[in-house]
Amino acid sequence: MRTNIFLLAGLLLLAGCGRAPERQAPADPAPAGVPGRIVLPANSPKLQQIRVEPVSTADVPMDEVVAPGKVEANPNRVSHVVLPVPGRITEVLAHLGDPVRQGQELLAVESPEADAAESAYLQAQAALTQAQSGLLKAQADLERERDLFAHNAVAKKEVLNAENLRTQAAAAQEQAQAALTQALRRLQIFGLQPGRFGQPLLVRAPIAGKVLEMNVAPGEYRNDTTASVMTIADLSTVWISSDVPESAIRKIRLGERLDAELAAYPGEQFRARVMRIADTVDPQTRTVKVQAEIQNPAGRLRPEMYGRIRHVEDIRRLPVVPAGTVIQGDGQSIVFVEIARGVFEQRRVSVGDKMDDRFPILSGLKPGERVVVDGAMLLKGLSS
Repeated sequence: MRTNIFLLAGLLLLAGCGRAPERQAPADPAPAGVPGRIVLPANSPKLQQIRVEPVSTADVPMDEVVAPGKVEANPNRVSHVVLPVPGRITEVLAHLGDPVRQGQELLAVESPEADAAESAYLQAQAALTQAQSGLLKAQADLERERDLFAHNAVAKKEVLNAENLRTQAAAAQEQAQAALTQALRRLQIFGLQPGRFGQPLLVRAPIAGKVLEMNVAPGEYRNDTTASVMTIADLSTVWISSDVPESAIRKIRLGERLDAELAAYPGEQFRARVMRIADTVDPQTRTVKVQAEIQNPAGRLRPEMYGRIRHVEDIRRLPVVPAGTVIQGDGQSIVFVEIARGVFEQRRVSVGDKMDDRFPILSGLKPGERVVVDGAMLLKGLSS
C-alpha cells in the first residue's frame, strides 16, 4: 500500500515537470523589427492616449509676404488750410473732428489786405472810366481832323497825329480794363463783394472731409501765410503703409491686390491696392516702404491704426495636419503614421509656414493617410 502511494506521487511529480510554462503577454511596446516602427498590443493602455485622424487638404498660400503696417490718411486727399492774407482771426467756424463740406466757411479774418483790394478795385474802375472818356475824345478829334482834311482845311500830318492819339487812347482803355479785371478777380478770390469796405475775409474748406488738426484760435493775429492753421482729410479712402523686407519686395508690384488685417478688427480682412512702392531701401532696416489704398466708406479705419499686410504669390492644394501632429527638433520634423491598429511608423516630413493651428506638409505625407494628432510625444518617447 505504502509502495503504491509513493509510486503515484512520483508519477504526478513527473507529469508536472513535463508541463509547458504559461504564455505571457509580450513587452509593451514590442518592436516589429523595422527601424522607426512601434507596435502596441491591443490591450495596451497607451492606445487610449493616442488619437489618430486622416490627413486632410487645404489651399495653402505659397511665397507669402507678411509685413507690419499702419493706417495713414490718403496723402492725395489731405489739405492743409492756410490764410490767404495776414490778419486777425475774428471767428472760428469749424472745430476739431467736425465733418466739413467743400466750400464750407471755416474762419473769418479781419485784414487790411481786404480793404486794400477794395481800394485797388475802385481805383481801377475810375481809371477805366477816365480811359474810356479819353478814347471818346480821341475818336471825336480824329473824325474832325478827317473832315477838315477832306475839305483841304488841314494838312495830312494833322490827321496822322489824331490817329496816333486815338490809338494811344484805345491802348490806355485796354490797360485800364485789364487792371479792373485783375482787381475784380482778386476780390473774387478773397470772397469779397466789390465796393464794400470792412468785409470779413472768409476762409473756406478746399475739400470735403474731417478736421484732423487745429492750430488757430479766435483773436490771434497771423502774419505767416505759409503756416497751416487747419488740416482737413477725406477719409473715404485711407492708405496702409508697410515696411516690406528687401528680400521680398520683388514679389509686390504696383496695382496689385493685398489683404490687410488690423488689430482693431481681428479676424476681418480688408482689400487694398498697391499705390506706391518707394524708390529707395531704408539702410537701417533693409526694408522698402509700400503703401496701399483701402476703401473706407463707413469711416471704420482711422489713421494710426496698426495691423499687417499679406501678399500671396501663389496658392497650392497641399496636405495639412494639426500643429500637435508635428514634432520638431534636431533640424527635422517628424510625424507618426498609423500602419495598422497599434502599429505606428515614424516618418520625416517637410513642413511649410504654420497657418493658424495647422501645418502644411510639403513632402512626406499623402492625403488620406492616418497620422497621430494627439499622443505623438508619447510615441516619440517609446521610440528613443
